[in-house]
Amino acid sequence: MLKTIPPILSPELLKLLMEMGHGDEIVLADANFPAAAMAQRLVRCDGHTIPALLDAVLQFLPLDTYVDMPVALMDLVPGDNFEPTIWEEYSAIVEKRERPVELELMERFAFYDRAREAYAIVATGERSLYANIILKKGVVA
Repeated sequence: MLKTIPPILSPELLKLLMEMGHGDEIVLADANFPAAAMAQRLVRCDGHTIPALLDAVLQFLPLDTYVDMPVALMDLVPGDNFEPTIWEEYSAIVEKRERPVELELMERFAFYDRAREAYAIVATGERSLYANIILKKGVVA
C-alpha cells in the first residue's frame, strides 16, 4: 500500500497508466463488453464499477487538451429505448477531476474499432448498460 493512491487502482492498472503516452487511450469497459477479445492489454477489475474507477483514474490521468473531445461513449443502438443515466455521472466526475468536456457519442461498431486500437482495456463489473468509456491521455505541464 502507498499513501494517497486509491486502493481500487491495482498495481497493474497503475503501471499501464504510467506507461501510456500523450494521445494513448484507455477503455473502461462494462461487464457486457467483449474486452478480452479486443484488448491489446487487458486489466481485470471485476467487482468494481466504472464511476469508482473513473474517479480514481482521473486523479492521475490528465485528459488531452489538444482534442475537442477526449472522452468518448458508446452511443445507443438505434431502436434501443433506454436512458443511460450513468453518462451524467461520468460528466460530473470528469468535471470534478479535470474540467467540463463534451462527451463524444460513437456508433457501436466505430466504438469497437477504436477500442481495439486503445493502449489498454479495463474490464469491470459495471452492470449499467451503455457504460463503456474511452479516455484520451493528455500531458502533465
